[in-house]
Amino acid sequence: MDGMALGKDYATQECSIARALEVVGERWTLLVVRDAIYGVRRYNDFLVHLGIPRAVLSDRLRTLTEQGILEKRRYQETPPRDEYVITERGTALWPALRALSQWGREHADAGRLRSFRHADCGGDVGPYGTCADCGTPVPVADVVMVPGPELDTAPEDPVSRALLRPKRLLEPLETEPAPLAD
Repeated sequence: MDGMALGKDYATQECSIARALEVVGERWTLLVVRDAIYGVRRYNDFLVHLGIPRAVLSDRLRTLTEQGILEKRRYQETPPRDEYVITERGTALWPALRALSQWGREHADAGRLRSFRHADCGGDVGPYGTCADCGTPVPVADVVMVPGPELDTAPEDPVSRALLRPKRLLEPLETEPAPLAD
């Protein structure tokens, strides 16, 4: 080992992947973006669904907002509360997330936890974003996420419970409180 510390950026790399990693390459960032595409918008929902430390989540949300991937919007004045809405720039990450999901199923033993279907005809959205049934390219707003058989059917957090129902991507996620114990 030569004793050189790992740099904090990829300034010496002449590569578009390196530039992208400067924006979305931190450990939790793509999971925050994934949840935003799934319709998660509120800080506490990101927090409980991801199991992410508060300081890390705050930092990721701030960075993603500064980078124009999320937009911070006020939804309540008293007390002041904001939500984080995926932007067009953030939505452009969908093909990369879809590809990582596919890779995880095939090469990281992730199984079929969720499938993605074309809202218009119900066909599977393939690895390149095309509907397997009708052959059309499917924009992210026309994708319905359907829970797979390998998902936990009784998750603890309200976001995971809400994601047990089919839902169109990008639409705000509606969560329900936890069921009361007997």
